[in-house]
Amino acid sequence: QTQFVESGGGLVQPGGSLRLSCAVSGFRVDDAAIGWFRQGPGPEREGVSCIHGVTNNTKYADFVKGRFTISVNNAANSVYLQMNGLIPEDTGTYFCMRTLRISGQCLYRSKGVGSWGQGTQVTVSS
Repeated sequence: QTQFVESGGGLVQPGGSLRLSCAVSGFRVDDAAIGWFRQGPGPEREGVSCIHGVTNNTKYADFVKGRFTISVNNAANSVYLQMNGLIPEDTGTYFCMRTLRISGQCLYRSKGVGSWGQGTQVTVSS
């Protein structure tokens, strides 16, 4: 059964760092594309970053480029999001999900495999 378990969120001051983890079960991360999404006050989840597990190509939303880094650990079957230089606008609930992929690139669209997890809350505030 496909499952995503996010962890690592918390309360951090502006400029601080967090490392989010996504433990995956039900498929191998080195044979899939995985994305991090976040949900702020509104109803929509927005793509933050994704990685293609075969090509290791990555993608970042413009609002996190240069601050966030996505990575995978095949042995742990997990995906991570290192978040540096956090700003209040980064506040939200972060989710991971298997995404669509095309031509060696990941996309910010759910593949529709498995349900969304509980997410992990990130709050950036002084």
